[in-house]
Amino acid sequence: MTNPANVIIDCDPGHDDAIAIIMAASNAAINIEAITTVAGNVSVEKTTLNAQRICDLLDLNNVPLAKGAQRPLVKESEVAEEIHAESGLDGPQFPEHPVKTIEEIHAADLIIDKVLTTNKPITLVPTGPLTNIALAVIKEPAIIPKIRKIVLMGGGTFGNWTPAAEFNIYGDAEAAKVVFESGVPLTMFGLDITHKAQATDRIIDELAAIKNPVANTVVEMLDFFKHTYQEYFGFDGAPIHDACTVAYLIDPSIFEFKHVRVDIETKGEFSYGMTCVDLLGVTGKEPNVHFAYGLDEEKFWILLKESLDSY
Repeated sequence: MTNPANVIIDCDPGHDDAIAIIMAASNAAINIEAITTVAGNVSVEKTTLNAQRICDLLDLNNVPLAKGAQRPLVKESEVAEEIHAESGLDGPQFPEHPVKTIEEIHAADLIIDKVLTTNKPITLVPTGPLTNIALAVIKEPAIIPKIRKIVLMGGGTFGNWTPAAEFNIYGDAEAAKVVFESGVPLTMFGLDITHKAQATDRIIDELAAIKNPVANTVVEMLDFFKHTYQEYFGFDGAPIHDACTVAYLIDPSIFEFKHVRVDIETKGEFSYGMTCVDLLGVTGKEPNVHFAYGLDEEKFWILLKESLDSY
């Protein structure tokens, strides 16, 4: 077996963030160096509590967890309670008081410390707004050449928060601009690909047949998440956006990519937060992103089932 990917998961749990952590923790191809949280789907206090709950579920006692940015770099914070509900992780019933402790260090500083001191290449896996990653890059540019790559969920050629913008990028477009212009190799899973990873009733029934505590929790999350996507977007199922990042690190053959230029819009009245994906190369700019556009759905769902079956 090749060496595992050493990752820091920077997240805003969030149902699909939680499933990404669950998938990562289940597979020997991934070594979770740290989990960091950011305001996004809900406040950073709630996303951190949700991360604690998932760590408890998975017995991730030795993985440091740090709370990060409570607001974007420039604009006011917006949350997605319409999709993830007030807690950010409605569906399952978790113990009121988690056991998992939070490190007494800001998430950006933990990212800096891990990248500079860990004697192995670190891959950053952001599945929420990119505020913590941007803060780390701005505060300590020396991390830039030491980051192996950034594998992120965000953006797309269309939006789900505005007609032009996907929620994670819209949540802090100024931070996204810093990250996309940092020079770190980027692999991007936008809505074009993540909407193909929809957990329909058939998929949820197959996951329910696994019957262990982790699988049961995922099924409860997906049952809730599916209904919000049906209500707000008319979807047949729940797109497991964030888990695409981890699935790629475990098995890159699940996806197809184009190497393209992506720029972040920060000034448009109607297009703020848009990821301008230059699929036809019209700008002539150097490509900076491996943009996922193709998904082997069968492989993806087999991987999720195997991940849950391992618990």
